[in-house]
Amino acid sequence: MDRRRRPVKTQRHYHARKELDFDDLVYGMRAVAEALAAGEELRLIRVAANRTKDATLRALLAKAKEKNVPVRFEGREFFDCLPFKAHQGVVATAPPFPYAGLSELLGRRNSNQRRTLVVLDHLTDPHNVGAIIRTAEAAGADGVILPARRSAGVNATVRKAAAGAAAHLPIARVPNIADAIRAMKKAGIWVVGADASPEATDLNRADLDRDLALVIGGEGGGLSQLVKRECDYLVSIPMRGRIASLNASVAAAILIYEALRQRECSLRP
Repeated sequence: MDRRRRPVKTQRHYHARKELDFDDLVYGMRAVAEALAAGEELRLIRVAANRTKDATLRALLAKAKEKNVPVRFEGREFFDCLPFKAHQGVVATAPPFPYAGLSELLGRRNSNQRRTLVVLDHLTDPHNVGAIIRTAEAAGADGVILPARRSAGVNATVRKAAAGAAAHLPIARVPNIADAIRAMKKAGIWVVGADASPEATDLNRADLDRDLALVIGGEGGGLSQLVKRECDYLVSIPMRGRIASLNASVAAAILIYEALRQRECSLRP
């Protein structure tokens, strides 16, 4: 009896993996809920069959019904085949991520406030990319710019780390970061690179109250030399301890919120 059952389970497991493109998944309760709220055209939401009594999940299922997104309840064997474990029993299949164009980001303009773009110079860790997207959206930034190569794109892990923010913030993917920086400067945006070199201005003395693009370098190597040369100026975060650098997502958060703080201070009477 057991010998006859085992191939059936293996076959179901194989088909579950075969039909999924992991990069096009949105997983985790919050990320899926935010994708629904943002109007993303989710194709299917899969839910663990043992979570039907969860109140938070019931609200998500009600929103899915309102948006006409089909829901399928799955057994443990389906979720066991996924390469990530923090799915919370909720996984949605989405179309490929809809990247914005650089011209679209540069054309977004609210005359009542300064523009803020966040540029990532070849960050490869999807958790860092997702965390930066989350911070940028929370601080009211206008968009994030990623390179098309040697960088984490907006995949399932990035969406999860962004806690749904990727559904609300325009994200552009460009062939060349240096070319994108030149386009931003032509559009009147000051480009500021995060850098620990001696020629960088201490963040406490940096003027960030302007239309701004903050450039964050890759893990370990920092800004590439070409990108560094294209920046209008460089800023460094004060380091008072024995550790010489910060995680890329932490450094980005400090710079983004310092820019926000300066702007809000300039608006006070």
